[in-house]
Parts: sequence; structure tokens; C-alpha cells
Amino acid sequence: MRSYYIFQNGRLRRKGNTLYLESESASSAPEVDEIDRPIGLSDNAERLELDEPDQQMMTPPVTEGQDEENETELSPSQAGVHTQDGAPVPRSSTPPRRRAIPIEDVEEILLFGEITMNTKLLNFLAQKSVPVHVFNYFGFYSGTYYPRETNVSGHLLLKQVEHYTDTAKRLILAKEIVRGAYHNLHRNLLYYRNRGKAVQAAVDALERESVQIERADSISALMGTEGRMRETYYRAFNDILNLESPFLKRVKRPPDNLINTLISFGNSLLYTAVLSQIYRTPLNPTISFLHEPGTRRFSLSLDLAEIFKPIIVDKMIFKLINKQIVTERDLLKEPGVAYLKKAARKVIVQEFDGRLRATIKHRRMRRNVSYRGFIRLECYKLVRHLLGDEPYRALRAWW
Repeated sequence: MRSYYIFQNGRLRRKGNTLYLESESASSAPEVDEIDRPIGLSDNAERLELDEPDQQMMTPPVTEGQDEENETELSPSQAGVHTQDGAPVPRSSTPPRRRAIPIEDVEEILLFGEITMNTKLLNFLAQKSVPVHVFNYFGFYSGTYYPRETNVSGHLLLKQVEHYTDTAKRLILAKEIVRGAYHNLHRNLLYYRNRGKAVQAAVDALERESVQIERADSISALMGTEGRMRETYYRAFNDILNLESPFLKRVKRPPDNLINTLISFGNSLLYTAVLSQIYRTPLNPTISFLHEPGTRRFSLSLDLAEIFKPIIVDKMIFKLINKQIVTERDLLKEPGVAYLKKAARKVIVQEFDGRLRATIKHRRMRRNVSYRGFIRLECYKLVRHLLGDEPYRALRAWW
């Protein structure tokens, strides 16, 4: 199964067990990318078509009671389209361009374009257990259509709540998450130190700060330690990256420069990937241990993403910048916000999905596991800890 990234403006509909993205643009096919090709396409390989930012899709309206599976075209008069004198407007001879997506192949859908769909389609996606993640015009994560959970366990839910409400049990899990994040941050710095980058001061500062993980006696103290480790780590970006202007500090809401925009966009992609894997397990995504649970967010995905940011998002950013795949020319700025051009977002999504599908030989399982698979395994390691089967140990990259 694959992740489908939809950048085209259009209408998403279904017929039987197949989804269709429809667009009446004759100049380009619908931009649905299942990213099933390796990064670095040959000249004759299938590529994403880039549409213009103002390109819109036009489809005949669906009248009340019309079945989504009924693909019969409405006549202009049935569609309610007329000229000023009441005569029907001739329909364009150009049929809607369609891209078929078999539902059996879909694990999740990420919407970056302006997509029209109806509740019947959402109901169908829920039946097939397909989460839909929505991003806004600027490429910032807006929210997720999270289908009704089918893999549920009341016993596990009680254990998850117990480990949150019991301060000692929560602190055990939160510390292990931060230990895993520290290991992967530290490993990234060592990699570049060994390749001649001047990051030794950052390595020393990160190691000194990591001592505070074990001394933390509260979640707030632990979060403070984690935040300072990140600040130390981000300062090393000026030595790791070939930047046109120095990276001064991490700014989130909204990002103000290229690096902050790349971090925010990459982290948003990772949060949705983690959330989709949590959905496949009995874990409740709103009950977390490091981050404080709150309204309107799946905070458990924030917890687990901390472990994977260094080895997925940060490494991706290092490659995109140092190989000049993404540059300052790919950034747009408006008052109070900086965001990536659509073409740059597509490049990043392709690189990100390629990393999720890349495989590493697992030491214990002795078989290749994808990065997406490691995220799922992390969820099940947490399940085993909550049930008392095995203490949780966060992933520490060895590659």
C-alpha cells in the first residue's frame, strides 16, 4: 500500500473500488503521485506535471440524490447552466481528465490542492480505513480526517491513560523518548564531524545537556532539556549546511526563512506519517507522555516523531540544501509568513516518501524494514510496554 499525494485542484470521486481525480484541464494530467518510483528519475520516466497556481478544475454539479458511483454526465440544462436568454450553454467537448487510484493500493491520502469531495466518498474512505491529511494553501498542515478506529482495545486504553496519569510511569516513557531523540541528534552531528565539519563545539554542548535527561524530575524540566538540546543542534546547521544567509534560530509559527520553512514542512509530513501508523495499532493518538495532551491535536504523534525527526526530516533537509535541490529561489514571502513554492513542495514530498520507503536491515528481526515500518514497530514497542510485556526502548539509529 502507498501514500498518495494530490497537488492538483480537482474533484475526488469514486466508482466501485476505484477513486478518480477529475480535472478538465487538457494541458496536464491530474497531479496524483503515489511516489512509487526511485528518486532521480530518468528523462523518459513518468514525472509530475506542474500546473499553474491559478489552475482550477471544473466539474458538473451533482444534483440531490445523485449516486457518486453514477458516472453519467449531466446535460447543461440538467446541470442548471444557461445563458442569459435561457438557452443551455454547450458543454465543452473536452472530457474531464481522470487518474484512477485503486482503493486497495491506498494507505493514506495527503491533499495539497483544492479538492472537492462529498460525504459519500468520506464514508467510503472511512470504511476502507484510509486517513486523509489536509494541507492549506501555504503547505502548512491543517488537519486529518481520522476514520473511526477499528483496531481498538479497551484494556490498552486504560493502560495508556494509567501511564499518563501516573507521574512516575509517564516520566519513564517521556525520558526514553528524549533519550532516543538525543541519540539520533548526536549521531547526525558525529556523522558531519567525521566528515570535516566544524561541529565539535555543538557535540560537546549536546553531550553536556543530555546529562540533564536523567536529572529531570518533571515533564516540564524534561521538555526544557529537550528544547535546549534542539537549540544546540540547530546552531550546528550553519556549519553543516551551505547557506546563503546564516540560520539564526528556530521560528515555528509561522516560519520566517528557508530553513525554518523546510523544518516545519518536513515535520508536518512526518507527523502525518506517524499518525497514519498509530491508526493501524490499538494506541489512542490523543494520549501522549512527553507532550501534554490537549484539544485539537494528536499529541502521541508528536511524541514518536521526536525520535524520527533527526533520521528522516533533518537528513532530508541536509541533502536538499547541500545539493542545491532546494534554494532561496524556492521560497515565497508574504507579510508575516514564508512558504515554499508548489514545485519545491513536490520535490520535498518525493524525497520524503522515498526515505519512508527506504529499507534498513533490522538487527533483531534480521530482515529489511522500511522507515515507515520502523515507525509502526515503535508503536508496537510502546504497546508492549503499556501491557507490561517489555520495557520500552526508543529507536537508536545504528546506520
